Amino acid sequence: MSEEPLMIFKKPSYPINEALLDYLERFDRISKFPISYDDLLRFSGSINVYDKEDQDTLWIRVYYNEFEREEIDLTLKKIYSLLHSDGNLEIIKFLNVDSIDYCTFGNSKPFRIKIRNILNDNYTHFYIKKADASRVYGLELEHILSPDKINFLVHQDTLIEEHIMGIAGDVFINNHLKNCSETEKSQIAKEFVKFNERSMIRLLGDMRAYNYVVIPIHDFDQVVYRIRAIDFDQQCYEGNFKVYRPQFFKENYPMVKLVKDKLQESSINQYKNEERSVLAKRIHSAENRIKRLLKIMGEDTLSTPSHLEQLKLELYRYTNDLNFKKAKSMGNIMSASFQYITRNFKNVNPFKA
Repeated sequence: MSEEPLMIFKKPSYPINEALLDYLERFDRISKFPISYDDLLRFSGSINVYDKEDQDTLWIRVYYNEFEREEIDLTLKKIYSLLHSDGNLEIIKFLNVDSIDYCTFGNSKPFRIKIRNILNDNYTHFYIKKADASRVYGLELEHILSPDKINFLVHQDTLIEEHIMGIAGDVFINNHLKNCSETEKSQIAKEFVKFNERSMIRLLGDMRAYNYVVIPIHDFDQVVYRIRAIDFDQQCYEGNFKVYRPQFFKENYPMVKLVKDKLQESSINQYKNEERSVLAKRIHSAENRIKRLLKIMGEDTLSTPSHLEQLKLELYRYTNDLNFKKAKSMGNIMSASFQYITRNFKNVNPFKA
C-alpha cells in the first residue's frame, strides 16, 4: 500500500448541463420548491457544534433573522415532504426544523438540516449543497447500481441529498472494530472486498474511511455489516486508477489487514466475482436508464484532459480492453467499464486480482 497521497489537488465543481437537467426532470429529480444554497449562506450568526465527548465537530449551527427564518423553515419542510412523502404538504404542520448546521471543511461545504416530527419526536436529516455534475452522476449511479436506493433533488445550482444512516468508517475502525467477534470480522472483510470492487468498477473515487459508513444489521442471532458510500464528489475525476480502489488509502489499512488475515485468495476472488455478477445484472435490468445517463455523461466534461489520458491508459493496461484506450471522455470510460463487466461477468476473473 502506498503511503504517498493519491490526491493532491482539490477537484473543481462542474456545472449541470441542459441534457442532464432534462434527464433529472424525466426521473423526478427536480425540486418543485425553490431553495438556494446561497440563500442559506446569509445567516446572521453561528455557534460551534460539539459531539458527546465535547470535541469540536467542525460544524457550526447557524441562525437567521426572524423574517428569513420563517420563510426558510417552510421551504425546508416542503422539501422534506418531497423527499419522503412525494410532496404531500399535509404533513408540514407536524414538522419542525430543529437546526441548520453548516460544515466548514470539505469540498461541498454542505448545510445539514434536522427535521423533527413534533408528534413523536422522531427526526431525520438531509443536506443542501452546491450542485456539481460529478456529484449528481455519482448519486444517480449509486441509486441504480448499489444495493441501496438514494433520494436527491436538484434546483438550479442547488443539490438536496437525503441522509445516509450508519457509523462513519473512521469511527467504526477506531471505536467498534476491535469489539467485533472473529466471525463478524470475517464478514466485514468480505463486505470490504465487495465495496472495493463496486467502487472500482463504477469509478467512484476517494473512498477514505470518513467517506463511507458501516451499517450493522441484526439478523436472527447474528449481526451482519454493510458498507455504503456517502460522498460522491469524486465520480470519474482523478486520473490515478488507485483513487478508485479503497484498498490503496492508508486510512483503510485496518480493513485491508482484516481481508488479509481473514480471507484466502480463493475467497477474495469469489467475492469479487459475486459483486461483478450482481453489478452486471443491475446494469442489464436498468439498461435504458443507464444508456441515457451514459450518453449524457459521455458528452459532458468531468475532468481534465491529463486525468482522462492517464486513467484510460491505466485501465487499458489493467484490462487489455481497447475500449478504454479509445475513450474520449470520462463518460466513455464509464461506458467501457460497464460493457466490460456485462461481457465478462460469468468469467471467474474478468478483472485481474
